[in-house]
Formats: sequence, structure tokens, C-alpha cells
Amino acid sequence: MPPASGAELVRVNLIPPPGVSAAKATITGQQPLAGAGSEIVAAVRIVPFLPFKAPWIALITEFEWNHHFADVQKKGPFKSFHHRHEFAAEVRNGISGTLVRDVIEYEVGFGVFGEIAQKLFVARQLQKIFDYRQKTLEKLLN
Repeated sequence: MPPASGAELVRVNLIPPPGVSAAKATITGQQPLAGAGSEIVAAVRIVPFLPFKAPWIALITEFEWNHHFADVQKKGPFKSFHHRHEFAAEVRNGISGTLVRDVIEYEVGFGVFGEIAQKLFVARQLQKIFDYRQKTLEKLLN
């Protein structure tokens, strides 16, 4: 998340992905692994310039090795939020790599007020978040 979101990880309840023991999924010194059923609780600024934070609870609902995982908002700022992270092997200009794609479906809620917020604010904020993630992912993988 971009720094302006003030995102803080509050709690993580990991369920290992298929084929990984609980002990191996959380070995110290390695990145923990989160399979379907894992829950991630964060605190985020809903409005970046305000100091107030709200909980956002995400539940991983799907996990397929080397293909995708998906999470849904269990609690948070949206009426509904489904995020699928997809991965595909790809060769570009003779170089093998991985294509990473985010597929997001969401509803703001709040009727006409939500529609106005979507047009004035929400769509732009989500675009900024995923632009930031793209740049950060490129830095991490270089």
C-alpha cells in the first residue's frame, strides 16, 4: 500500500496452502505462506489526508500454486471487494518471466452517494494504489 494509506498490519492468521505443513508455512527466516482460509487484518486510512484509520479484514478464499490466489473483504470500506491475483509464465523479447495481473470487482455501496464517491474519489484512489504496487513489484524483482 502507498505510504499515504498509513497501512498497518494488525493481525495475520495463516492457513498453509495445499501441500505445506503449518510448521513449514511459518518457519522463521522465510516468508510465511497464506492459503485459502487465511485472514489478514490491517488498519488503513480510508481518506489519505485524514488521520483516522479503519480496519480492513481480508479473507483468502482461493489458492492455486503458480496460478492465482483471491481474497475478499470480510470487513472494510466497501460494500463488497473481490481481488484475484493472477500469475502466468511469459516470454518477452527472449526473456522468461512472470506476468502478474490484478482483477478487482467491487461495490462502493451507499447508493447515489457511493456512485458520486466512485466517480470523484474511489476509482482514482484504487488506480493510485495499484500503480504504486506495480512500481514496487518491479523494484522488488529487479
